[in-house]
Amino acid sequence: MNDLLLTTALIFALSAPTFAAGNHSGGHGESQPAMETTLLVGMPGDPAKVTRTITVTMRETDDGKMLFDPQSLEIARGETVRFNVINDGALEHEFVIDTKMGNAEHKEIMARMDMEHDDPNSVRLDQGMSGEVIWTFSNAGTFEFACLIPGHYEAGMHGPIAVGDQMAQAEVEYATGTIKKIDAKAGKVTIIHGPLTSLDMPAMTMVFRADKATIANMSEGQEIEFVADRVNGKLTVTQLK
Repeated sequence: MNDLLLTTALIFALSAPTFAAGNHSGGHGESQPAMETTLLVGMPGDPAKVTRTITVTMRETDDGKMLFDPQSLEIARGETVRFNVINDGALEHEFVIDTKMGNAEHKEIMARMDMEHDDPNSVRLDQGMSGEVIWTFSNAGTFEFACLIPGHYEAGMHGPIAVGDQMAQAEVEYATGTIKKIDAKAGKVTIIHGPLTSLDMPAMTMVFRADKATIANMSEGQEIEFVADRVNGKLTVTQLK
């Protein structure tokens, strides 16, 4: 009888599905199969399936706060998003996507030891550097992006990610335009564009800022659909189809 119970328990244990509960379950910097890096917030995205690009800037303020720009994100379930992350501050920062609870647990671990993770849902950048995270948001819900370097979260470096059906498509309005000139060294692009409704601007030709990753996907004469916003007071291309 005991042998039968032991055999049954062993079969059940081997056949039970395994789910990754967090982004550090296998240790930092280790190579993990895609299935093991699946989180509640989603999974690493395929670059060929990116539906839009969002620029996220990290910086400090004169009064001691540390911020992301934008400070919140709205994304449609099923979207694959390329986050162009830029450290525009004077300190090292990171961009981590997870559940709020997952970030809280990870932040507590980081407070106890000096460690730098290398996971597909995060990127850590020195001053003036840029990087990217490509992520597929497969589940609806409210999640969080944050900097988990000790003290940074408490200084304001976190924001909500609202993921819902068709949410992003309904609320993001793309403008159309044709690229006239690119100055990659200066991080500028001249666009002949239609009305920018969100900025209350008529159709005209203007110079926009853009990060290196966005400019790499541009060419002179190219017709584009894009979203522009003011980032640190400068008109910037923040999303590109």
